[in-house]
Amino acid sequence: MSTTTTALAALTGDYVLDTGRTRIGFVARHALSTRVRGHFDDFEGRAHLDGAVPARSHVRLTLRADSIRTGNARRDEHLCAAFLGTAGFPAVEFASTEVRRTGDTRFAVTGDLTLRSVTRPVTLDLELTGGGDGHRVALRGGAVIDRFAWGVNQNAATRFMVSPKVRLELEVAVLRLG
Repeated sequence: MSTTTTALAALTGDYVLDTGRTRIGFVARHALSTRVRGHFDDFEGRAHLDGAVPARSHVRLTLRADSIRTGNARRDEHLCAAFLGTAGFPAVEFASTEVRRTGDTRFAVTGDLTLRSVTRPVTLDLELTGGGDGHRVALRGGAVIDRFAWGVNQNAATRFMVSPKVRLELEVAVLRLG
């Protein structure tokens, strides 16, 4: 067994999201020239990590959709109402269906992303960035999604003002339970 595999095996256990050290964000191109960055302030999650056999790992994450923040309150209200429909769809959820090791410290986490009551598969490319203390594990990565696949604001007025491609950015820390 390699040193990396041995180190990963030591991370096996149940974890809860460390919300104080986690950032769940996004980047979207607006008017095909500028980028709008944002994040969610309110979320929770749990994971079971199996470093020896990553396929036995699983993750569940829930975001409160109206906690979206871009640094502009008016834009945030518009995103909540027109794009996310938070009045009728208060949560965004991700539940993993497959975890694969793709490199020494890299993983592909495929799962179901539910947004506006539409569920589609998404694969997150993640890299292990910390975990040496045995109590906390850190990962960084993301994915690019097409917001149209979830029915996120396809009206004529904004269809071409905001790119359909949105980059999800994750900097995640989890704490071992027990």
